[in-house]
Amino acid sequence: MRFRRDIGAAKRGGAKNVQNEAIMTSEFIKKDACKAFDILKAGGIAIIPMDVGYTCAGGSGAALKKIFDTKQRQASKRNAMVGDLAIAKELYELSERGWDVINTIVGDYDLPLGAVGPCRLDHPLLNVLDRKAIQASTKDGTLVMLLNAGPFHAEICKLSLEQLHPIFGSSANVSLTGTKFRIEDIEPEIKDIADVIIDHGLRKYHFYEQSSTLLNVETFEVVRRGSNYEIIADICKRRFNIELVV
Repeated sequence: MRFRRDIGAAKRGGAKNVQNEAIMTSEFIKKDACKAFDILKAGGIAIIPMDVGYTCAGGSGAALKKIFDTKQRQASKRNAMVGDLAIAKELYELSERGWDVINTIVGDYDLPLGAVGPCRLDHPLLNVLDRKAIQASTKDGTLVMLLNAGPFHAEICKLSLEQLHPIFGSSANVSLTGTKFRIEDIEPEIKDIADVIIDHGLRKYHFYEQSSTLLNVETFEVVRRGSNYEIIADICKRRFNIELVV
């Protein structure tokens, strides 16, 4: 089974891969990422720390449905994938400009981004999930992927690709109650369904009081205005001559 490791650097814009550089990751981060990933790979539920808030992630269709029901999410809402640039290159089918947008925001400016774009639904990484889980995590052939959300995120993404097990989820909160940046602020009913909770304290972008900005990197549609939005909008204007509209 051959993965697409041959995507040209020019197509991807040549920007550095921030998450996959040979930087030192502490044993503390590695241990916690392994602990959470083992639960997810077994089909369980994990509350995990991202720079943009705590995520409630599931490792199976049943786990994702349990999260969805407990959060009381609207049927129209979709799960987001936890991914890095390596996973993005495996799954996304983007134009050269689409790759440039991702590489500029995530690479040049080192910002977290909820990227939205067309994806390969037949990829082995997605075949782990059942049809209903895929339907709940994609829309019209597009996928939301949280990129560049901190050291823990980078480490668990590496495990996800190495072991070919996808991680999907959404903010660890009851719907419409706001993103949670401390474990103690997460509702008891959400914590009660988790098989493991990884508490890394107050999250980096707590001052925005919002999760990640969701941006369709092909159409420049702002799916959700979130953390770092003003910076992302400025990047799109300066680098791509596109005025984002919320």
